Order: sequence, then structure tokens, then C-alpha cells
Amino acid sequence: MYPRAHIGGLFLVGRARAGEASGVARSTVSADPGTVRFMAPPTRTSDAPFGRMLTAMVTPFSADGAVDYPGVQRLATFLVDEQRNDGLVVSGTTGESPTTTDGEKERILRAVLEAVGDRATVVAGVGTNDTAHSVELARAAQRAGAHGLLVVTPYYSKPPQEGLYQHFTTVADATALPVMLYDIPGRSGVPIQTETLFRLAHHPAIRAVKDAKADLFAGSMVSAHTDLAFYSGDDTLNLPWLSVGAAGFVSVIGHVAGADLAMMIEHYRAGEVAAALEIHRRLLPVVSGIMNRAGGAIMAKAALRLIGQDAGVARLPLVDATTEQIALLRADLVAGGLKITGD
Repeated sequence: MYPRAHIGGLFLVGRARAGEASGVARSTVSADPGTVRFMAPPTRTSDAPFGRMLTAMVTPFSADGAVDYPGVQRLATFLVDEQRNDGLVVSGTTGESPTTTDGEKERILRAVLEAVGDRATVVAGVGTNDTAHSVELARAAQRAGAHGLLVVTPYYSKPPQEGLYQHFTTVADATALPVMLYDIPGRSGVPIQTETLFRLAHHPAIRAVKDAKADLFAGSMVSAHTDLAFYSGDDTLNLPWLSVGAAGFVSVIGHVAGADLAMMIEHYRAGEVAAALEIHRRLLPVVSGIMNRAGGAIMAKAALRLIGQDAGVARLPLVDATTEQIALLRADLVAGGLKITGD
């Protein structure tokens, strides 16, 4: 049932590709009381279990700092219907998850599912540096109707690789939902090492990796010898990740350039590499403007405002973009071919 490969003295075992059911786990699998039974999203292929174009969605806050739930639904609808996202990640770092409560996270998830859950994969960010807390969030996300889970490497405490392995498998065991691991050592302080990913690939619920480690060789090794799907978690490397077999993107610039990124994926998968490269090069100033100045959440909200989609303010310790930063961002968006309609 499991194909074997021998690399560097290690025997690696990956889930069998042939005959494996395609698509993400349905949100209706849970028997837990309180589960909201949303319509399942469109079927996903086994090589792209969460879809291909996903945006790590910001959380709209009103001027008084409260979550703007109608704004959450408007933004989710815009991202799916106009920016061509076939998936959304809610309550990730870009969604300011460190400063939203568990109750707010659940309400945000339910709002997004109600708005777009019948036509997009909705992935709930549930990772923390506390395994028990992550399990609680995962179970709450399943009850709310999430289609999948994003679980980040535990941050700050810098656990050893065995601790990472046990953390991820414990969270994956807690629900029937498919899991996307989030490997981002720049924030967590610890990478998920290649050998650990080989071990995690054995778990039937662990289906994908959002990679923000910028190690395409390591990702290539894992994807070549397991069935883990890789998603670019770094907008600077979207096209390079496609070149080594990534399933798609979990993007921040997808808030304003999702349709362009979806087209890039389509061109590349159709063998139209030059057309994909043209989009990659055109979007370089957009990537630089959003990702390299004040952090993705801050600049994504500023970019949305510039294209006429207000996502509200940031929550402390994040602060809104400055007038100077917004002026530079405006120039970057224009250079990337985006239409500016707001202030």
C-alpha cells in the first residue's frame, strides 16, 4: 500500500497516490454536538487538497477595535468572487490571530463559512505554542464547519523535532479534518526538518505544507517521496515553488492580486511558462510593497483600502500604515498594474 524510497540511508514511506480518495474532508463528518453543516466546497484534487489559490485573510476591525463581522463576510465574498480565490485561510498570522480571542476566531470562521463555504475551501488557523490549546481550537473549528486546519510550528518555546512531531500528530488526531502544516522558522524560531516531515507524511490527516522556509530543495525532496502537497507561503517565491511542483499558494498579496496569481497558476500548469513569468515580474512591486515595508497584515489592509475594499484598522501591537508608507504602496500597486480607487 505504501511506496518506499531510500534516501541517505533512510527508508521513507509515503501515502499511496494511486486509488487515494480525492478532495478535502467534508465539514459534515463530525458527530460533535453543535456542528454547523455547511455545504461542502467544490471537490479538490488529491495533489491540491485545499485548492490552488488561497489567501491568508486579514480580519477586519472597526474603528473601536471590535471585529467587523459583516466586513469579514464582505471581504471573504470579494476574495472568492472577484479575486478568484478557491480557498481562504482565516485566523492565521495575517488575520491577527495572536490578538483575537477563541470566541472571536470561531465567529470569524462561521461568518466566512456562511459567506463562501459553498464555493471555497475554508481553512481555520488553529496552531499555537500550546498543544492542548491547539487541540481545543481544532475541535471548535470542526464543530463550526471548517473544511481544513492550518497548524503552525509552535513558536517561541523552540521545541525539539520530536516535540514538533508529537505536537502536530496530536492536533491531527483530534479531528477528522485534513491538516496543512505551516513551516515558518522566521516567526517560530524552529524549522520542521526534512526527516520530521517524512515522519509526519505517514499521518493520514496531514495532507500539505505551507512553506515559508524558502528551502526549495528540502521541499522538493519531501514532495518527491511523500504525498504531502506543498503550498508557497512566501509571495516572493510563488513562481519558483510552482517550478518544483507546488500545488498552489497561500498568499498575502492575493487580497489585491488573487486573480493575477490564479492566472499565473493556470498558465504554468498549462505549460505557458513565459506567460506565468510575465505575471510574476509584473507583480514584483506589489509583492515588495505589501511584504517588505511594515508586515503583511498592515500593508494588506492598506492595499485593500487603496483598491476600494476597506478592511478596517489593525489591533495593537500592530499599527496602521503611515501616510508615507501608503504613498509608496500606492506607487507599487500602480506599477503592478492594479487599479487604485480609494485613498
